[in-house]
Amino acid sequence: MTETVTLNIQGMSCASCVARIEKVLTKNTGIVSASVNLANEKAVVEYDDSKATETAIIEMITKAGYQAQVLQQSKTIDNEENLKHEKQLIWLSAILTLPLVLPMLFEPFGFHLMPSPWIQLLLATPIQFWIGARFYKGAWSALKAKSGNMDLLVAIGTSSAYGLSLYLMLMSREHPLHLYFESSAVIITLVLLGKFLEAKAKKQTTAAIRALQALQPTKANVMRNDQEVSVPIEQLQLGDIVVVRPGERLPVDGILTQGSTQVDESLVTGESLLVEKEVDSALVGGSINSEGLIQVKVTALGTETMLARIIRLVEDAQAVKAPIQRLVDKVSAYFVPIVLIIATLTLIITGILSNNWEMAIVNAVSVLVIACPCALGLATPTSIMVGTGVAAKAGILIKDAQALEMTHSLTTVAFDKTGTLTEGKPFVSSTYSPEISEDEFLKFLASIQVGSEHPLANAVLSELQSRQLTSLTPANNIKALAGRGVQGEIAGENYLIASKRVLTELKINDAAILEQANNFEENGETVSFLLVPDLKKIIGVISFKDKIKENAKATIEHLHQLGIKTVMLTGDNVGSAKRVASELGLSDYRAEVLPEQKAQIVNELKSQGEIVGMVGDGLNDAPALAAAHVGIAMSTGTDVAMHTAGLTLLRGNPLLIADAISLSRKTYTKIQHNLFWAFIYNIIGIPLAALGYLNPIIAGAAMAFSSVSVVANSLL
Repeated sequence: MTETVTLNIQGMSCASCVARIEKVLTKNTGIVSASVNLANEKAVVEYDDSKATETAIIEMITKAGYQAQVLQQSKTIDNEENLKHEKQLIWLSAILTLPLVLPMLFEPFGFHLMPSPWIQLLLATPIQFWIGARFYKGAWSALKAKSGNMDLLVAIGTSSAYGLSLYLMLMSREHPLHLYFESSAVIITLVLLGKFLEAKAKKQTTAAIRALQALQPTKANVMRNDQEVSVPIEQLQLGDIVVVRPGERLPVDGILTQGSTQVDESLVTGESLLVEKEVDSALVGGSINSEGLIQVKVTALGTETMLARIIRLVEDAQAVKAPIQRLVDKVSAYFVPIVLIIATLTLIITGILSNNWEMAIVNAVSVLVIACPCALGLATPTSIMVGTGVAAKAGILIKDAQALEMTHSLTTVAFDKTGTLTEGKPFVSSTYSPEISEDEFLKFLASIQVGSEHPLANAVLSELQSRQLTSLTPANNIKALAGRGVQGEIAGENYLIASKRVLTELKINDAAILEQANNFEENGETVSFLLVPDLKKIIGVISFKDKIKENAKATIEHLHQLGIKTVMLTGDNVGSAKRVASELGLSDYRAEVLPEQKAQIVNELKSQGEIVGMVGDGLNDAPALAAAHVGIAMSTGTDVAMHTAGLTLLRGNPLLIADAISLSRKTYTKIQHNLFWAFIYNIIGIPLAALGYLNPIIAGAAMAFSSVSVVANSLL
């Protein structure tokens, strides 16, 4: 029988670490499959429980040079203390490096302010062997596994610069012309900065899970022996009766057994309208009870609740490895051994042919110095730092480098409707009242709904205000009837604002008004009726629309110009979805879609070879945002959507979606340029160094210039 375990992995630095762990695990016959994710530092391992155990799997990973532990259900790792410590190390490293770097800026002007060799040694040594100790540990793990990684490149490059400097300092009888302590110090400082930024991005991947978990109340009021008692959520049992007051979140999934209310289920539906609930209605844990004291029978607990399933969907989507791996990490596996071979051959051949082993050592070190990974380490982060800075000014918040890298290759963008393509604020579209004027009809509706916070009531009151209709007949005995509507008395007559379902219950029929209502619904509009229930008479019908966002159509047109297909995924009815899709000119649309189905549709598109971006603003969009190659959240939406998404549009303007794609394409191009410059110096410089045409001073200068060119290109 196969089992699956999810592990937290510590100690990984690049893609070769991922490959190494997967290789170690899959070599064991008891392991069915292993997928390691560098971004969230997790491994999902499927194994045959008759041939392997969790303990054995952890031992395999430990022997490979990493730390592993079983991921606890519904637990997230907060590495705030680690980040704080890393930040302190970076500042310390920068302070120690500054006296080594600043004098170099003045040397072209004839000012020689470089500290004495012993002071340089004093400054560089703690950076090399204390602050940079992690690179030696990572390099040792790579060597044990007979592979190369970025840690090994950093360790070799900085050790070569440091060792050469120490050699020159000790061997020279005069003041050395140039030392390379500043090179080793700068490299370690910059690489540490990149690691810190990466760690911050990794921390944000757990923010979505924490935000989802925050929606789950920790306590519930439950009926025990006819008494209401407060108990921890973990002590609830199936069949318990939970009491939920107005304004409280439902602690569990359940069935309404007593009372009636309206519930904010936007965490599931993404729609702003309250949902009417009566006895026997299903309720979702985490949703908000808007009105009425209710009792709920528990039907799902723990991992089986809707909220827990949404959390799992987000976790599963985040665990999927990115299709684009870091180019530097891929090349490092080949680059490091090649450089080592060239340096070794340089040492041996030069020493034998010239019989000058000191020169042979210098040439070999020149090879290592010019092959230093400083420019390689700068190529991607500098482009991303500049790109994210430009994006922030434009109102685009980019959570991590992966999102920025992936956005450039999007082929399909999927949209949520409400709050993304539309405003999420219903307004009065049409009315039909054959026996009274439209203004009088609206006054009746407004009189009964004065003081209500319901979105449709607000729409009526806003319409009344825009028409400057201020003289209202006061209504008495106004009462909200959960699941039915709102009633009130005007001039001694009882009126009711209700949904279509109430007409059936009261057996009220008016062919003309119902025909008009059907027409409104076919146009994707929401309808409400004004009734005189005592007379079984319909006064009229009012319909509501949701306004399409400004620039939404321009956004779709721009995306089509970029060669990107557009599809809308919404929980709304077909008529509403069709209307919006037609007005905006979308490539495709899917209506009446549940949160799980949104993620499924995104995965279907991915399986068809599409690179998918998902745009949403609600909690219900979180699984789809996480499942997409790139999640794009509107800042006007929920925190969960923004935490889950790789990109957040700070101004809520959909035009920023196209801007983000254009920016990503330009940034990715800069990354490619930077990697070219980083490698071209090695391709040209290493042979020259090996042949003795490039002494360590020139090699160091070339290395520094390659770094400068990379940064300058990014800033362009």
